[in-house]
Amino acid sequence: MLKELRIQNLALIESLHIELGDALTVLTGETGAGKSIILQAIHLLSGGKASSSWIRSGTESAEIEALFEISDQRGELPNMIREMGFDCDGDLVIKRSLAQNGKNRFYINGSLATAKVAAEITENLLSVASQHDHQQLLAARRHLDVLDTVGNLWPQRQHLADLHNRWTALTKEYEALRAQEQGKEQRRDFLTYQCREIEEAGLQADEEETLRIEKERLKAADTLISLGQESRQLLAETITDAMGVLRQNMEKMAARDPSINALAEAIAGHAYELADKASELHRYLDGVTIDPARLEAVTARIDLLQQLKRKYGETVAEVIAFGERSRKELAEMDNLDEQLVELARDSNNAGKELLDHAAKLSATRRTVAASLEKSIGEELRSLSFEQANLSIQFTNPESIDLGDINATGCDRPEFMFSANPGEPPKPLAQIASGGELSRLMLALKCLLAKNDHVETVIFDEVDAGISGKAAEAVARKIKELGRHHQVICITHMPPIAAVAQQHFTVCKAVADSRTRTAITLLAEPQRVDELARMLAGDSVTENTLAYAREMLNAGQQK
Repeated sequence: MLKELRIQNLALIESLHIELGDALTVLTGETGAGKSIILQAIHLLSGGKASSSWIRSGTESAEIEALFEISDQRGELPNMIREMGFDCDGDLVIKRSLAQNGKNRFYINGSLATAKVAAEITENLLSVASQHDHQQLLAARRHLDVLDTVGNLWPQRQHLADLHNRWTALTKEYEALRAQEQGKEQRRDFLTYQCREIEEAGLQADEEETLRIEKERLKAADTLISLGQESRQLLAETITDAMGVLRQNMEKMAARDPSINALAEAIAGHAYELADKASELHRYLDGVTIDPARLEAVTARIDLLQQLKRKYGETVAEVIAFGERSRKELAEMDNLDEQLVELARDSNNAGKELLDHAAKLSATRRTVAASLEKSIGEELRSLSFEQANLSIQFTNPESIDLGDINATGCDRPEFMFSANPGEPPKPLAQIASGGELSRLMLALKCLLAKNDHVETVIFDEVDAGISGKAAEAVARKIKELGRHHQVICITHMPPIAAVAQQHFTVCKAVADSRTRTAITLLAEPQRVDELARMLAGDSVTENTLAYAREMLNAGQQK
C-alpha cells in the first residue's frame, strides 16, 4: 500500500510530503485548490505522459516520489519486481523527475527504470477510479473490458488474440501464394528465359576487367608492334653491345685492382639482366598480333555484359547472383502445389482452434455476466439503489464463423440499466444520470477490489451527482472497502469525509506574490470545521458546527 507521497515543484505545489494510513483517507478542499495535482502526480508515477508545463514556474525540475509497503514478500508482485532486476525487501520506492529540457527519469528503489516498467509495477499496486472512468461506462465497446476484468479472463483473451493473429497470418500467406499460383506459368516462362540467358552467357565474375585490358591491347596493336620493335633493336643491339664492352672492361680492371670487384660484379649483373629483358621483349612482340576478328569478338562480349547488367544488376557478380535467385524461385515453384496444400491445412487447423477457443471464451463470458448481474445487484442495493437492475445483453450472431471473430473474440456485450421498477433496461448512455453512473462505477470497483491483488484504491470524486441518502450509502460502502483495502478518496461530500480514518484538506495560499498549494492533516476539531465548510460554505453557524460534530462522531462510530 501507499505509505508516503512526496511532491516537489509540480504545478502549484512547491513542496508536499504526506504519510497515509492503511484504511480510508479523504482529501477535501475548494474546487481548484489543487486536489487534481495530487492525482496527476500519481498518474505521472504510473508512467503517464508528462509535459514540462507541469513544472512549477521559476524552477528547473519537478520530482514525485512514493513509498509503497509490500507485505507479502513471497507473492507474485515481489517476484515480478525481482525478475525485472530491482531489489524488493518489503518497501518499494518509485521516483520520477521531470526537467524543463524534456528529460524524464524513473527510478525503482534507486535504480533507473523505464516508463513501461513503472507502469507495469504500479498497475499491481494501485487502482484509480475517476470521473473519466464513469464516462467510459457509457461506451459499449468498453463493457467487454469490464467483463473480462471481473472474470479474470484477460489471459484467455490474450491467447485468443494470439490464435487470431496466427490464423490471419496463415490466411494472408495462403492467399498470396494462391495469387502467385494463378500466374505461375507466365512467371515460370519468364524465369526460365532469364535463367537461360544468364547461363548461356557463361559469366565469370572477374572477366569484365580482363576483357577491357585485352580490347585496349588489340586496338593499339600497330603502335605496340612499332614501338616494341624499335625498343627491342635498341636494347638487343646498341645497349646490349655497349654493356658487353663495359662488362669486359670492368672485369679487366678488377683483375688489376680488386677494390672495384663489387662494382664490376654489379655492372655485369645489369648487363645480363638487360640481355634477359631484351629476350622478354622479343617474346612479348611475338604475342602481339593485329587481329580484327578477335577485337570484334571481345567488343561483342563486352556489349553482352553491358546488356545483361542493364537487366539484372550493376556488376557481373550481381548478374550471376540474380540468376541463382531465379533458379531457386523456379525450384520453389515446382513445390508450390505442396506448399498450398500445407498452408491450407495449417490455416484450416488454426481456424478450427480459433473457433473452438472463441466459443469456450464466449460461454465463460456469459457465465461471468450472469454472476456479475447478481453481484452488481447486491452492491447497488447496498448503495441505496434497491430497485436498480443491471443486465448484460449479448448481440452475438446465432452461429459463429471466422468472419465474426476479431482479436477480442466474437462477443459484443452491452450493459443495460433500469433505475426504476417496471421500466425495461436500456443502454447506459440513454438513461443513466451522473449519480447513477458514480454508484455503478463504485459497485464495479468494489467487486474488482475484492478479486484482485491491488491494495490501494483511489477514487476521484466518486460522489459526483450524489446527495442525501445515496451519499450516506456511498460513504458506508467506501468505508466497508477500507476494511480490507487502503482507500484514498477525493471528495466534496461530508458523509464520505466523516467516515474517513484520515482527513487531509487541500488549499491554496498566496505568499511573496506566489500561489502555493498546501495539504494539511486535520485533527478532530479541524475536521469539524472542514465538515461545516463542506456543508454550508461561508455561511457556517453554530447549528452547522453542531451538525458537523454529530456527523463526525457518527461516522467514526460506524
